[in-house]
Amino acid sequence: MKKITAIVCCIAIFTCSLAQTKSTEKIIYKDAKATIDQRIGDLLKRMTIEEKAGQLNQLNGGLFTGPAANDAGQKTKMQQVRDGKVGSFLNVLGAKETKAVQKIAVEESRLGIPILFGFDVIHGYRTIFPIPLAEACSWDLKQAEINSSIAAKEASSAGINWTFAPMCDITNDPRWGRIMEGIGEDPYYGSLLSAARVKGLQGNLNDVEHILACVKHFAAYGAVEAGREYNQVDVSRVQLWNKYLPPYKAAVDAGAATVMNSFNVFEGVPASGNKYLVTDILLNKWKFKGFVVSDWASFGEQINHGYAADRKDAALKAIQAGSMMDMESKVIIDYLPQLVKEGKISVAQVDKAVARILYYKFKLGLFDDPYKFSNEERESKTLFTEANRNEAKKAARSSIVLLKNNNNVLPLTSSSKKVALIGYYAKSKDDMFDFWIGNGTADNAITIYDGLKNKLGESAISYAQGYNADATTNEKLINDAVQSANNADVVLVNIGISGKMAGEDRALANPVIPEGQVQLLKALQKTGKPIVAIVTAGRPLILTQINDLVSSIAYCWILGTETGNAIADVVTGAYNPSAKTVVSFPYAVGQIPVYYNHFNTNRPTPTDDFGNWYSRYRDIPNDPLYPFGFGLSYTTYKYSDLRLSSNTISKTDKLNVKITVSNTGKVDGEEVVQLYIRDITASIVRPVKELKAFQKIFLKAGETKELSFTLTGKDLSFYDADGNIKLEAGAFRIFVGSNSRDVLEQNFTLK
Repeated sequence: MKKITAIVCCIAIFTCSLAQTKSTEKIIYKDAKATIDQRIGDLLKRMTIEEKAGQLNQLNGGLFTGPAANDAGQKTKMQQVRDGKVGSFLNVLGAKETKAVQKIAVEESRLGIPILFGFDVIHGYRTIFPIPLAEACSWDLKQAEINSSIAAKEASSAGINWTFAPMCDITNDPRWGRIMEGIGEDPYYGSLLSAARVKGLQGNLNDVEHILACVKHFAAYGAVEAGREYNQVDVSRVQLWNKYLPPYKAAVDAGAATVMNSFNVFEGVPASGNKYLVTDILLNKWKFKGFVVSDWASFGEQINHGYAADRKDAALKAIQAGSMMDMESKVIIDYLPQLVKEGKISVAQVDKAVARILYYKFKLGLFDDPYKFSNEERESKTLFTEANRNEAKKAARSSIVLLKNNNNVLPLTSSSKKVALIGYYAKSKDDMFDFWIGNGTADNAITIYDGLKNKLGESAISYAQGYNADATTNEKLINDAVQSANNADVVLVNIGISGKMAGEDRALANPVIPEGQVQLLKALQKTGKPIVAIVTAGRPLILTQINDLVSSIAYCWILGTETGNAIADVVTGAYNPSAKTVVSFPYAVGQIPVYYNHFNTNRPTPTDDFGNWYSRYRDIPNDPLYPFGFGLSYTTYKYSDLRLSSNTISKTDKLNVKITVSNTGKVDGEEVVQLYIRDITASIVRPVKELKAFQKIFLKAGETKELSFTLTGKDLSFYDADGNIKLEAGAFRIFVGSNSRDVLEQNFTLK
């Protein structure tokens, strides 16, 4: 009996000792003094394969359902959080709501791993800035970075710590609804802009005012056939490397934390399961250290493409390709543990993916302060401030492109005593915004009517609707508009298409000015009054039909919260427009795609239009109506004296290019001076022009400046089909001017 008692005592002592050991065991992943790598390593050892799969699982939190933690429809998802099966949510908004969900993840799950909250903050969270395509037209990288930083600051105050931006897709197709979200048609400028947006969104991630950026859509999604969303992409590797990849690369080099798979296939393989894109290029060649997230359900949609046999096969192929986080298709959470058990995916593969996600959770400080982004007091003080609105107005003004201005109808002068403002959209807040407006609201927007009223006074403006919400018109609407025009000195007509037709799943086969608005303009032209077309749209529309019906065209895109105030400043001359197009404006639908950096053909069209058997249309010009880099001002600029430092340089030399630019008008202004090159003969045919540098300068009326550009071998090189940089000797041409068409030229030779 004594022996049994002694054994029991020994067991008790051992159990107590073991309990003490466990209670004093250091949990490294919770130790803020340990390195991130040490904390990740410790946490991975503690996680089950199901919990690791959970980190790779992103769910939609249920937009407009909130608060998510208390909504009956979200109970299943919240239980998944408790079970460690969710690593990230998208569309959970607000400091209060994100904190409630985070509290469940941190305090009610086994390991307390915090959640990432993602949201599409595309051009503002509450204060809405111009759409990215419009912002690009400003050619102001500093302002673009400021815009992104304000968007990040507002979003972060509402509990968001990750955004699915910037979109770095090069596109030449205005039929594509998502052209509004991007950078235009040029890879050089698009690269600079993509990097600026990443820097604005992310900063160094050492404060609470910046969030994770996401480079999308990787890769070549802007080349979708027929401009139709989710459609096929078929480009060569030469085009991939030289035209489509550079902006993604620039964004990755700028430190982007995440990259999103595109929906399209490349070389017959969906991007989510494409090893060449994800592993060979992104992870290996570019040494990307962040994590890769699918686009919405794109892992599972490999089945629809005909690449994956079923959901399990889709999960396998996504992970084998190097993709990581699964947005909403739920194939990873459902099948990853089984695939590991079967030996088809190794634990090491899973750990590499999970470690990258955990890294950014540690980097953001969520393990040490999980509620740092969910502060209701900061949220109330940060959203839609006067300072933010001022920046939005500056951004909007600098995005407006003056395409035409016959007889200097703009700006409005003191002699323009009476202004007729015509157009349904000019008063419609609902039609001002596109699909991607974050957590903004139309109620906060300044319409064109309100902006002009604020600037000119209500008595100076007469308003007529002109057309209906669907852009159709009738005799009464036209007669009312004509009467208003007859009683005015100048007529401002807001035409275009509703902002509701911009964004994802908003492809248009005919991106033209609606017929009802054309009829309206024809009737107004008969009044003999000067007509200014204020065009609002989320894409470049074909303006050929209306080009000769109006005196002036101000292309205003979708400008965001401060639309009306910005437009009023431009049309009254309080701000001298300086924006330049970043996409070519087609002459006709059948011309699409049309872009400045095309290749020469074996039979280019002769300049004198003489003879047959050339590459041309018989019914329209080859050239766009308005070319890349084009934009007018209320002043004029003269370019002269283009000089090169040498007519011959070696591959290690630098070429200095100088140009003299003069403001020959009577108004101070800003001009975007653009430098292009052409590699005349190469082992791979090169475009007829490639943008390689630009400077946005301010010139007072009558002022002249000499500008200098420096080109190196990097600027003269290109990629081969394997992604290797090639620098080849031969003849080159330099072009400098105000746009891609109107340039001065000089030749040089690279030895």
